[in-house]
Amino acid sequence: MARGKLHVYLGAAPGVGKTYDMLGEGHRRADRGTDVVIGYVECHGRILTEQMAEGLERVPRRRIEYRGKTFTEMDVDAILRRRPEVVLVDEIAHTNVPGSRNTKRWQDVDELLDAGIRVITTVNIQHLESLNDVVESITGIKQRETIPDSVVRRADQIELVDMSPEALRRRLAHGNIYAPEKIDAALGNYFRAGNLTALRELALLWVADRVEEGLAKYRADHDIEAQWPARERVVVALTGGPEGETVMRRAARIAARGAGGELLAVHVIRSDGLSSSSPTTLAHQRALLESMGGTYHQVVGDDIPEALLQFARAVNATQLVLGSSSRNRWQHLIRPGVGTIVPRVAGEIDVHIVPLEHESPGRLPGVRRSVGRRRLILSWVLALAGPPLLTLGLISTRGTASFAMQMLFYLTLAVATALAGGLLPALVVAVFGSLLLNFFFTEPTGTLNIAQGENIVALAIFVVVSVAVASVVDLAARRTSQATHAAAEAAALSTLAGSVLRGEKALEALLEQVRETFGMTSAALLERQSDDPDTWRVVGAAGPDPATRPAEADVDAGVNDHYTLVLRGRVLPAVDRRVLEAFADHAAVVLERRRLSQEAGRAHKLAEANRIRTALLAAVSHDLRTPLAGVKASVSSLRQTDVELSEDDRAELLAGIEESADRLDRLVTNLLDMSRIQAEAVRPLLRKVSVEEVVPAALIGIQAETVKVSLSEALPPVMVDTGLVERAVANIVENAVRHNPPGQPVMLTASALRDRVEIRVVDRGPGVPDATKETIFEPFQRLGDVSAGTGVGLGLAVARGFADAVGGSLHAEDTPGGGLTMVLSLPAAAGGSPELADVPAGVAT
Repeated sequence: MARGKLHVYLGAAPGVGKTYDMLGEGHRRADRGTDVVIGYVECHGRILTEQMAEGLERVPRRRIEYRGKTFTEMDVDAILRRRPEVVLVDEIAHTNVPGSRNTKRWQDVDELLDAGIRVITTVNIQHLESLNDVVESITGIKQRETIPDSVVRRADQIELVDMSPEALRRRLAHGNIYAPEKIDAALGNYFRAGNLTALRELALLWVADRVEEGLAKYRADHDIEAQWPARERVVVALTGGPEGETVMRRAARIAARGAGGELLAVHVIRSDGLSSSSPTTLAHQRALLESMGGTYHQVVGDDIPEALLQFARAVNATQLVLGSSSRNRWQHLIRPGVGTIVPRVAGEIDVHIVPLEHESPGRLPGVRRSVGRRRLILSWVLALAGPPLLTLGLISTRGTASFAMQMLFYLTLAVATALAGGLLPALVVAVFGSLLLNFFFTEPTGTLNIAQGENIVALAIFVVVSVAVASVVDLAARRTSQATHAAAEAAALSTLAGSVLRGEKALEALLEQVRETFGMTSAALLERQSDDPDTWRVVGAAGPDPATRPAEADVDAGVNDHYTLVLRGRVLPAVDRRVLEAFADHAAVVLERRRLSQEAGRAHKLAEANRIRTALLAAVSHDLRTPLAGVKASVSSLRQTDVELSEDDRAELLAGIEESADRLDRLVTNLLDMSRIQAEAVRPLLRKVSVEEVVPAALIGIQAETVKVSLSEALPPVMVDTGLVERAVANIVENAVRHNPPGQPVMLTASALRDRVEIRVVDRGPGVPDATKETIFEPFQRLGDVSAGTGVGLGLAVARGFADAVGGSLHAEDTPGGGLTMVLSLPAAAGGSPELADVPAGVAT
């Protein structure tokens, strides 16, 4: 049975209209006679969406009991029995309730596709696994419901549902997305204009990349090699020389002229892996390129023009930018340069030659200065064909040219062959030429006999001189090759030494440098397990499919009994192992440095704990004195027998004792709580509890008229430690009451947002500047706004510590109109309110 097709409506955020468009597509197909059913659609109370769903057949949902509550999920079996042509399935990234047929809804969809049913579904960009960390960095919210990118990539059709941030915020404000009680929180947090703009850009770029992949696949399937300039893609060739920055900036300006232009830089390295260019210069140019929004690439090839054009065609480049060469005209006559060859064979790719003031030494890295393949072929052509041809030419001069003159011609050929190809071809010319000289030009001719003794000496000198010249040329070529290799080694080791001194390069970055330096496909550092000497563990890797054991690698370099560096890609020449071993030693040093840094971090925590303990002792000695002095004075007054106290006086003294005792209790409690947090001794006992139980308990002891509580209806339970959360809420409220203007109550609200419940404590006090919003959560911070007698500045620090301990978070926001709002976000217990499933996680955090 043919697999069904998948049609995905992709959006940047909730509320852009994915479900509405999906239902509209269902109606259009039904009107054309297609059998369409709704497998699962969640309208979230949106009237327009509910109206669009009317008229389409719905497959009843499956009811699942979980922890005493009933939930509904898509019934895959019922859909398979019904076997429609098209099924509409909303929210493909959804996690099913435990007890369902599959863990994820996309797995349900996969079964429907395998059965030959076409599926139309929806997903938001923030649910894609590869973008999860990016979305978290933008919004501050980690999405817990994700879907592998490969599932959406395999879709036969991806349709972007786009809406401007301003229009989406208007929809939200008009109540077309969430219930009224959630609008203000959403507008001030997840649905900020900046967040929506960034998410929209992510969605547009992700879909653009999928379109690019589709275009590349179409061109490959149809063997289309011609460039299709769908958008400007500029490739700049880097030599590793100082002119690279000028060329890159010129290429960046070219790419910026067109909308959506893309900048790529490519550096060609030799096939032997070690480049003669400066790694330091390349690293600097790479950083500059990435700062301009470009991407850096390396390719291997000895034919520079061919390697550049192959890369440019592979990425569907429209323009190629090169720096001008500093080679002289006679050098171009002998061998055309890259700037001469590339424009001739570039085809439809536009080639730009950038004139340079400070030009490169005259070659792109990858061109050999020693005997190359072409020269070697030329030398053997001279060795085998040169002597016979020279002999034919000289036969006509017998009788007119002297034997010494004829010998000089052969010696010239031997020297030319040595210059072209080294020792062995020149030896062939020397031997072959001496035999031809003897046979054709020494008496008696036509035989190998030599009548005159001086001719024997002349032939011997000819052979010796030819061999000597060939040896010198060959030695010079070898020394040149060794010098080039040594220079590359020195540059690589210099970069490595510099990174050691500066403490740079994470382990993965170093392994990537190893992989690129030696032209390998992957590099990894392995650590031997102490309990099993034959077992290795990968502690760092770069490149695809790294080796997990030394036996699987093409090259391995042992550091010591515990570490070894392994490479895959090709067998490395023995001459390169010295540099490789240096990299291996440095990789082990980087790993040890990382572990020492972790140890230092733990030591810093211990030092910080000691600092806190010292501050606690100072706080005890200072801030306990005032309430203790008050208690002592009141008790002394009550115990006096020579003074008659009225009932009002006695009541006032007793009230003062009670107030001081309560203050002492709060102070000691906070001190002990902070000590537990700093010592990491807080072990929360998590259980499902209602917010309606936590808040009243936290407000015990706080005057009722100072706090106004407003809790949303049908709040889901939270999974927290009740005692810790009560202490956190109490400290937050006490801090707000302390700074709130007299006569105005502090507002305490709670609402559910997807898998979180947020408790907001709002005051109308002086507020806190943005620069110090995090400082107020540090121990012993009062920001100079209160007197020393009102506390030691631990309330908010303890509250954040307890929030973190139960898996929640606490942060401060500005109150619109003035003041400070504390937002305590707590994890909702599993099986929370299912009607909130479409609300993005942590909308108001």
